[in-house]
Amino acid sequence: MLRRFMPHILVVVALLTVGLSGSYELLGHALIDLRFRLDGRPASGEIAVVTIDPRSIEAIGAWPWHRTTHARLLDQLQRAGVHDVAFDVDFSAPSVPAADQAFANALQSANGSVVLPAFKQLSVAGKETVIHVNRPLREFEQLAWSALVNIEVARDGRVRSYAFGEYCDAGSGKTFLQSMGAFLAGSDAVKDSSFLIDYGIDPSSLPKVSYVDVLRGDETALAQLRNKRVIVGATAIELGDYYSVPNGRVLPGVVLQTLAAESIIQHRTLVTTSTAATVAGLLLIVVLMLASWPHLSAARRALLIAMISIGVEVAALVLHDRFALVLDTSLLQIALVAYLIATALDEIDFRGLLRNVAESRFERIAMSIGDGLVCTDQDKRITVWNPGAVAIFGYGEDEIIGRPFASLLDDGADADALFPQSEAALPATLLPGGATMEFDGRRKDGEVFPAEASFSAWQGPDGLQYGVIVRDISLRKREAERIRYLAEHDTLTTLINRHTLQSELASMIARADAASDRVVLLVIGLDAFQHINDMLGHAYGDSVLRAAADRLRAEIGSEGRVARLSGDEFAVAIPCSAIGGTVSELAEHISGLFDAPLETGARRQRVRISLGVAVHPDAGQTADELLSNAHLALCRTKTDRRGSHLVFEPTIRQELEQRLTLEEELALAVERQEFELFYQPQVELLSGQVIGAEALIRWRHPTRGLVPPNDFIPVVNSSPLSEAVATWVMTTACRQARDWQLAGHEIRVGVNLAPSQVQSGDLAAFVAKLLDATGLTPGLLELEVTEDILLHDEARVLQTFNRLQALGVSLVFDDFGTGYASLSYLKKFPLDGLKIDRSFVFDVLTQSDDAAIVGSTVSLSKQLGLSVIAEGIENQATAEFLLRLGCEHGQGYHFGKPMPAAEFAQRFLRVDETRQAGAA
Repeated sequence: MLRRFMPHILVVVALLTVGLSGSYELLGHALIDLRFRLDGRPASGEIAVVTIDPRSIEAIGAWPWHRTTHARLLDQLQRAGVHDVAFDVDFSAPSVPAADQAFANALQSANGSVVLPAFKQLSVAGKETVIHVNRPLREFEQLAWSALVNIEVARDGRVRSYAFGEYCDAGSGKTFLQSMGAFLAGSDAVKDSSFLIDYGIDPSSLPKVSYVDVLRGDETALAQLRNKRVIVGATAIELGDYYSVPNGRVLPGVVLQTLAAESIIQHRTLVTTSTAATVAGLLLIVVLMLASWPHLSAARRALLIAMISIGVEVAALVLHDRFALVLDTSLLQIALVAYLIATALDEIDFRGLLRNVAESRFERIAMSIGDGLVCTDQDKRITVWNPGAVAIFGYGEDEIIGRPFASLLDDGADADALFPQSEAALPATLLPGGATMEFDGRRKDGEVFPAEASFSAWQGPDGLQYGVIVRDISLRKREAERIRYLAEHDTLTTLINRHTLQSELASMIARADAASDRVVLLVIGLDAFQHINDMLGHAYGDSVLRAAADRLRAEIGSEGRVARLSGDEFAVAIPCSAIGGTVSELAEHISGLFDAPLETGARRQRVRISLGVAVHPDAGQTADELLSNAHLALCRTKTDRRGSHLVFEPTIRQELEQRLTLEEELALAVERQEFELFYQPQVELLSGQVIGAEALIRWRHPTRGLVPPNDFIPVVNSSPLSEAVATWVMTTACRQARDWQLAGHEIRVGVNLAPSQVQSGDLAAFVAKLLDATGLTPGLLELEVTEDILLHDEARVLQTFNRLQALGVSLVFDDFGTGYASLSYLKKFPLDGLKIDRSFVFDVLTQSDDAAIVGSTVSLSKQLGLSVIAEGIENQATAEFLLRLGCEHGQGYHFGKPMPAAEFAQRFLRVDETRQAGAA
C-alpha cells in the first residue's frame, strides 16, 4: 500500500521543501520573464523621453546643471506644444537664487502642466529611523504637481512591481501622492496598491530625444515631441540611475517610469493570480496522476507529464496576453518534474546496482589508489599487493606474496608493534583508518626511506585480517625541512630572519640574565641603498646585500648572531662578555668594516652604514623591546647624524610617544573642529592701505588654549592629516574672502599650500570647484608655495601651476631666499610674486648684507614682472627703508599680528569704509 502512494508522497515532500525554502521563486520569475519575451508589443507613442545622455553632458557640462538650463528646456518644450512635462530630476534643495527664480518663472509660464519628483528617504529622528518624503522646493511645488519617483527593488535585485501612489503625511493628515508613471498615464486612480510592469513593451520603441537637441531648439527634435507627454531624466551611465529588470536587462530610471506609464495606458497593469488558483492547479495534477499512475507505463506517464506541462504554460501565456493576469506556474512545474523523477526512480533496480558496486568496490580501490595497499593474514604474511606498493618498494606481486610484512622494514624494526592488538580489533569488523604511524621502510634495492602507514583490522573467514595503506614520505620530509629552513632564514643572504632572531635573542637574554651578563643588539641600515637599486638595478642591489651579509657574518663568527631584518636592514646580537670592549667601540668597529668597498663580482661598491644600538637590560627586558628600541635608535641616527651610531636612551621613545600623542590629539582636533583661521594684514607701504591678508591656522586646544603653529604644523605636514587640514584651511579662507567681497571689500587672501595637496590629488580641479562653490573672484585667492613643494616631481608641479594660473589664481613664492635653489625656481615655474623672508627684513636697517639682498631681490622681481611682499616688518623705519628700496608691499607686527576674522574686519575693513565715504 505504501509503495503505491510513494511517488505522490515524494511529490508532496518536494513541494513542501521548495515551498518552505522559497526557492521556487527563481523558477517563477524565469517563467514570467519568458512570457515577456514571447508576448512583446511596441510602446503607444503617447509618452516621449527627453534623455540626459552623454552627448548632452559633453555639450552642456558636468552634472548637476544650472537650473536656468532646465528653465530654458521647459520654455522650449512649451514652444513645441507638449501636453505635460515630468522631471525625474531632484529639485528638493535650493541652488543659486537667480537660477531658482528662473526655473520658477518657467514653471509659472507652463500653467500647471509640469510635475516634479518627490521621493521617500530614511531619516533619523532621535533614536528612531523614520521615512521622510522629500518634496520640491516650496516655491516650485506651488507652481507644479508632485509625484513619487521611488522604484521598488525585489529580493532578487530586479524591479518588477510599481505603485499607483501612496498616502503620505501632509500637515495634520495624510494626502495621496500619485507615482510619476500614474501621472504620465493620466490615471485618476487613488489607491496605494502596486502592479507588475509589463516588460513585454519594447523600451527601444519609446520616442527618445536628446536633452541638448531640445535645448538648442532643433526643429526635428521638437516635432517628435508635439502633442505628447514628456518625461525628462538621466540615461547616461555615469549618472548611476540604472536598475536591473527581467531578462537580464538594465534600464535607466526614467525609462522604467515610462514603461510603468505605458503599462497603465495599454491596460497592461499585470496582476498575479491568487494562491487558490495555484493550489487548485496542484490538486488537479495530483488527482490526475493518482488516477492514471497504475494504468500507464513509464513512457506514457512521461508523455502525459510533458503534455500537462506544455498545457499549463500555454494557459498561463493566454492569461498573460488576453487578461493581463500573471499565473505563477513554478510550483506546478516543480510538481510535474517531481512526478517525472518518480517515474524514472520507479524503473531503476537499486538492489542490483548496490550488489554490483559491493562486488567490485574492493578490487577497484585496491588497484587504483596511488598509495601502497598491503593486506596480510593473521600471521602478518602478505596476501594482497597493489601497483602502488610495487612502485614504493620495488617488489613485483609474485616476489612478495606470502612473505612476512617484516621483510619490508629496516633492520631492527618490530613489525608486531606496528599492527593493532587483536583484543582491540576483534570487537569491530573494521577499524577505519586504524592507527597511523611512521617507520623506516626498506626497498628491494636496499634503500631505507621514511614511510607512513595506516593500519586497520577486520575479522575474516580465516581469522583476523590486516590492511595497511603505505605512503613514501621522503619528499614530504625534505619539503618540511626546506619549509622550516625558509621560515627561519632569509633566502637572499642565508642569514637568519627577524622571527628567528627574536627567538634566539630571547634565549641569549635568558643566558645573560643567568650569568649576570648583558646583551648588545645593533640594528644596521645601509645608507642610500635605494639609490643603488634605482641606479644599478635590483639584481646588483641584491649582490650588495649578500656581500654586506658575508662581511658581517665573517666578523661576528660564532660569538653572536647576524640576521637580515628587511630590505637594507641587518641586526647583530652578541653578549657583552664576547665583544672585548665597550659598546661604542663595537659600534665603531662595525662601522669600520664598511670603510673598504664591498666585492660584488663585477665591481666594488662603497657603502656607508648607520647603526642603532640597544643594550639589555637597560634598553629592554625582552627581545621585542630590545629590537624595537634598537630600531628607534637607528631611525634617530638616520635623521640626525647619518653614517654614525646612536645608543638608545629612554628620551628617544618619549619623544616618539609625545609625537604620537600629538598626532592623536590633532586627529581629534579635526573631528571636533578646534582649528581656527587668523588673518595678518598685508599693506601697501606707500599709502598704508590694507590690500590683503594671509590666512594662518591656529589650534584652540580645550586645555592648553591657543597652541602656536610651530608646535603642531610640522607634525601635521608629515602625517596623514596634512591634506584634510590644508583643504579645510583653503575652504575656510575662500569662504571668508567671499564674505568680505560681498560686503564690498576686495581683500586678497593668501593661503599656504601643503606639499600633500600638490603631491596627491588634483589641486587645480579642487581649487576650480571651490571657487565655483563659494563664488569667490579667482584674483582674490593667492596661493603661497615653499621650496619643499617644488622639490618633488617638477613636471607635475609645473602642470598644476599652469592650470591654477589659467583659473586666475595668483602663485607666490614664500620664504624666498632661504632655500638652496630659489633663483632657479623663478625661471622654471610660473609665479606671480614672491615674499622676502623675515630673516632678511628683521636686520635690514643694521646689516648691509641684508639690505643688499633685499634690494637685489626687489630689483630682480621688477625686471621679471613679479610682485614683492616683505615679511617681518616690525617698525615704521623698516617700512620706510623698504619703500626706498622699491618694495611696495609689506607684512608684519608693525601693521598687525594675526587675528580672528572678526577682529580683522573691525580694525581694518571699517577704516576702508570710512576712507571710501570721505572720498565720496
